[in-house]
Amino acid sequence: MHLRRFKRSTNAHSTTLTNMKDVGVLYVAFYNFCRLQQALGKATPAMKVEVTEHVWTLAEMLAMV
Repeated sequence: MHLRRFKRSTNAHSTTLTNMKDVGVLYVAFYNFCRLQQALGKATPAMKVEVTEHVWTLAEMLAMV
């Protein structure tokens, strides 16, 4: 369900362009800072490019927004 809202405008709250943009930004932040990638050696993309040193929690990510 991660990016299905780009396929169907009736999924969740993506019926308006503003909501779809907001969810897209949140997903990109989640993917880069919170989600571990096994292909990267169990690190996040942000850790691999040395933007951060730890895996962020959702609460930590939302506090930055």
